[in-house]
Amino acid sequence: QVQLVESGGGLVQAGGSLRLSCAASGRSFNTYFMGWFRQAPGKEREFVAAVFWSGGRTYYEDSVKGRFTMSRDNAKNTVYLQMNRLKPEDTAVYYCAASSRGGTWYFGRSYDYWGQGTQVTVSS
Repeated sequence: QVQLVESGGGLVQAGGSLRLSCAASGRSFNTYFMGWFRQAPGKEREFVAAVFWSGGRTYYEDSVKGRFTMSRDNAKNTVYLQMNRLKPEDTAVYYCAASSRGGTWYFGRSYDYWGQGTQVTVSS
């Protein structure tokens, strides 16, 4: 049992920055990798970034490479998504997810725990 709570969303101007946080709690955190997904109104949920516990390797969707950085603070059981040079097309609800089953990091079906989401709105 893992609970995930996102925070840090808000309204920013294009070109601005936000840092999202995802705090994990519950039983011992024996998940394989963590991910960030986002969903804009009327659109499918899409992969944003993932970080692996083993080695801390990160992966990013092409459109956010060089702008977003995912990281993990083991002591706090928290992952972050630093979002720089935000664009209006980044506007979405951002969800934190955890996978205890493994699989392909950019597939939502690989994750079995999900947070409630935090809204990110980027104005032009």
